[in-house]
Amino acid sequence: MRLNTPRLSLNNRYTVLSRVMDNITGCDLKNKGALREVTVKIGLERIDMQEGITVEALLDSGVMGLVMSSEFARKQEFKLKKLERPMYMRNVDGSLNKKELTEHTVEVNIYYQGHRERTEIDVIGGQKWTVILGMLWLACHNPKIDWRTGEVKIMRYSEECRK
Repeated sequence: MRLNTPRLSLNNRYTVLSRVMDNITGCDLKNKGALREVTVKIGLERIDMQEGITVEALLDSGVMGLVMSSEFARKQEFKLKKLERPMYMRNVDGSLNKKELTEHTVEVNIYYQGHRERTEIDVIGGQKWTVILGMLWLACHNPKIDWRTGEVKIMRYSEECRK
């Protein structure tokens, strides 16, 4: 026997699914206080001067590497290292950002939760954030993130990170 259920518009299907998910998880999916981004306070040490500064870095799995704002790098007088082959970065939609050519990196020590690592960060212009820690950093450190509070903990460091 076939039931005659009314057909739902696409909009209504998602509304019904959202209500079902609310009931299953017990989460308020319409919570206005939800985090828009997750950030961490890190220490950045200039290798050439052994001077440090504390900054708020954005964790962003949509960015492949590590990125520093060119404006911030110049203001803080980081020593820019010229890339042998300048490169274009990709925008969120996957297209090439032809306006901003990435020509420099900076070598820094990053300090977070008592851990220090030496790395290079790509320097690019037009960034809202001072520093972005992207997928390479996230995959290497595999942090535990509390998505309700924004608390980020690194439980252990990989061998690659210790090098």
